[in-house]
Amino acid sequence: MADYLREAFLFRWNLLLFGGGAAAAALTPLAPVLLPLVAAGELAYLTGLVSMPRFRKAIDVKVLGTSGSVVAVEGSPPAPSLLDMLSGLPVEARKRFERLHARCVEMRTIAAGVRGAASGQASASEEMRTPGLDRLLWLFLRLLVSKTALDRFLQTMNETEITTRLAELRKNFEGAQAGGDDRIVRSLQDSIAMAELRLDNFGRAKKNADFVSIELDRIEGKIQTLAEMAVNRQDPDFLSSQVDSAAESMRQTEKAVSELQHLTGLADQLEEPPPIMETDLRGALRDHA
Repeated sequence: MADYLREAFLFRWNLLLFGGGAAAAALTPLAPVLLPLVAAGELAYLTGLVSMPRFRKAIDVKVLGTSGSVVAVEGSPPAPSLLDMLSGLPVEARKRFERLHARCVEMRTIAAGVRGAASGQASASEEMRTPGLDRLLWLFLRLLVSKTALDRFLQTMNETEITTRLAELRKNFEGAQAGGDDRIVRSLQDSIAMAELRLDNFGRAKKNADFVSIELDRIEGKIQTLAEMAVNRQDPDFLSSQVDSAAESMRQTEKAVSELQHLTGLADQLEEPPPIMETDLRGALRDHA
């Protein structure tokens, strides 16, 4: 928030208007009335600008080194690519994504054979290249990245240790109150508040990790089902509509993933998925390494 406010205030047009308005108001006999109005206008401007998602994304890019899909800042580092994200996953998580991707490609090939699809013809092969399926795979990968970050965070904390420490602090606090030393009481109050905050953060992270795990299983099953439907469905439009409908139903999951971006270091540039179905993941990862 401090970064957002600083960048908003130091914007050259704001400095010009605010400085000019304050100077002009100070030179008039009505300065006691006008100066508070200028300050109120500046406060309204800062509040309005900081509340805009596009502005916050731009400052995230500039200050934190992340990237936004709507606003780009000159000199900012590039967005993490599909291969960068896969390379950063633990081996098992990466293999899980590769298996799901391979399953989709396999089903597309089988579907093309079942229908006797020829080169250049509209077929199940083309159906399986819908942006909806790429979007589902992309969301699955983002969830894997989020789960990895949450697991790492949880591994750095010990719930039992924090709970034990909190109980000790509360016991000491009761003793300090009986002793009448206000300095110790205030210090222990602050320590208790910090311990409670740590415990709350741990609980939130654990709930998020549980949610992500369940969503991974759900989306994996949905993607496999849609891929396998390509073999048995004769109507090209049906499968496309099912894939697009499934992708659209993931809005809430995408929102939840976006709320975890402070852990993953990713931003909303991930809303536009790359052509995952057309990517040779294993070959690309070897070249990337």
